[in-house]
Amino acid sequence: APGAAYQLSGPPYPPTTASLGGLPTKDVDIPISSVFLVLFLLGAIGHMTIFITNLRRKHKFILSGLIFGFCMTRITAQIMRIVWACHPRNINVAIAANVFTAAGVLLLFICNLLFAQRIFKAMHPRSGWNPFFRHIFTALYVLIVVTLAMLITSVIQSSFTLNTNTKRIDRDILLYGQTLFAVVSFLPIPIVVIGLLLPRKTHVEKFGHGRWRHKIWILLTASAILCLGATFRAGTNYAGGKRPITNPARYQSKACFYIFNYAVEIVVVYFYLFLRIDKRFWVPNKSHGPGDYSKQELATIQQDGHAESSMELTQVEGE
Repeated sequence: APGAAYQLSGPPYPPTTASLGGLPTKDVDIPISSVFLVLFLLGAIGHMTIFITNLRRKHKFILSGLIFGFCMTRITAQIMRIVWACHPRNINVAIAANVFTAAGVLLLFICNLLFAQRIFKAMHPRSGWNPFFRHIFTALYVLIVVTLAMLITSVIQSSFTLNTNTKRIDRDILLYGQTLFAVVSFLPIPIVVIGLLLPRKTHVEKFGHGRWRHKIWILLTASAILCLGATFRAGTNYAGGKRPITNPARYQSKACFYIFNYAVEIVVVYFYLFLRIDKRFWVPNKSHGPGDYSKQELATIQQDGHAESSMELTQVEGE
């Protein structure tokens, strides 16, 4: 039986219920995890290269560093799963692998929320820059951090107790956390849609490079992909979280684990890399109120570093 791979003396105690991906094995998980490890490593190199290059050009875009950090957490998650496959009796390694799997994607969620804020502020400067709007997002970020801490605590605690009531509470926390993260992954979509539907009192304060509609579609596409993964992960825990470890559901297979965890994430990582979000979603430094995006539009062009933008600037000055 799958549970027999663990040492039955504890704590920590082996899991008794099925989970997405199940227990890793050498013949299946090591090759797949190795492929994702390389993919995330290349993504990390790409985003960090762009981040450093932009800094040298005085083009500050912190979110490239944030995505680099996300890739590093995913690299760590792949390494821990490989180690877990090699040492299936080590429950501490299993706990660490599950924690890194659950935690990393939040960085991409936060990145998309920041992009959504920028788009909404550009479309509705007065309401978007209102302190109340800012405080709502600050509270949301605090809630995300607190929930993450609760999730990590519940994952660890559930492996160190046999008390059924404590395990029930840990499962409730897990369901709450994954539900919240699914909602957070979806939030950029209604934020942008509401911004498009609300009547505008001023012109759009466009930022960065590229067409405005392309920015919107890039964010909506990435958010939909991440929301698909987050919703599936939450749904599997609601539907199959109480199934015995010896009888997992089909939707808890290894294929579903890698597709709805890492495949959807790697698509977004390279999607953002190749579409150069560092140029499309860049806003002037020290922007703090209505008009700051549009007032420094010329500075945005100067920081691009591309010959085409420089030629356009020259033509404007010549006219």
